[in-house]
Amino acid sequence: MQFRIPAAIAAAAMLLSGCGGNKTAAPGAPASGAGTKKIGVTLLGRTDPFYQDMEKAMVAEAKLKGMELDVQDGNHDLSTQLAQVENFISQKKDALILCPADSDGIGGAVEKANAAGIPVFTADIKANKGTVITHVASDNVKGGELAGERMAKLLNGKGKVVIIDYPSVASVRQRTEGFAKAVAKFPGIQIVERPNGKAKRDEALTQTENMLQKYPDLAGIFAINDNTALGALKAIDNSKRTNVVLIGYDGDPEARTAILSGTALKADAVQYPDKIGKQTIDVIDAHFRGEKTPAFAPVEVGLIDQESLKKEAAAK
Repeated sequence: MQFRIPAAIAAAAMLLSGCGGNKTAAPGAPASGAGTKKIGVTLLGRTDPFYQDMEKAMVAEAKLKGMELDVQDGNHDLSTQLAQVENFISQKKDALILCPADSDGIGGAVEKANAAGIPVFTADIKANKGTVITHVASDNVKGGELAGERMAKLLNGKGKVVIIDYPSVASVRQRTEGFAKAVAKFPGIQIVERPNGKAKRDEALTQTENMLQKYPDLAGIFAINDNTALGALKAIDNSKRTNVVLIGYDGDPEARTAILSGTALKADAVQYPDKIGKQTIDVIDAHFRGEKTPAFAPVEVGLIDQESLKKEAAAK
């Protein structure tokens, strides 16, 4: 169930956005009473299509809600994000949105923001330490289950499978949890290894090459995002292996093209980053207005394959 802001309340909030307010607040409350709220945002990777779509939706919704976003690129690097959060705190932002590169490592920064009385929200990737008001993300366990179910169907319930992983990120752990849960229903499927592709195309290519060499009978690969999937796809293509099924995650444009083209990439669990972005801003707006928001606000997921993409194209 998604968290939704009633239209009448949202409209009232916009009318109130010009009122004056007090800059002091208790921990976990907004730093200023009203007016333009200044929000610090650190994305996992601002050049990733997923985060570009999320940012666009955040910016559009923020304008409607009287917020000013300061969006920074975390560049998949924890130390960069820690420095960005330090800057946001010194600038006395009214709230922070974090998409952590490391769900455990970001905890110290969250705690510093807590101590400064700045409310913290996470989007797409959760933080495992410190107090986060609301985490807005896809139902990644469900997405992983959808990927696992499709893998099992394509393999007819048997074969060796590798997960090209990125275990330092909580949302990825949820995806692989869902995938493993789904394929566990099929005794003939064996997850043989989970090398870390670090969510990067080049690293995923290298790890996939290693797995293809190590397992001549490898039947399937689950890639935890589309950077990973596209790196794995290149390795599969280079190997000339035609009997390896690849399932990805995200539904980025390049991955959609690969699926449509009939490559080894057969399907993607898909997220809706625009919905995550919009919902994150709506949750923050509700918090500023004194509403209690959920600890987790899930966003729906789906699955795309060649057939669904052809239907999608025909409908346009």
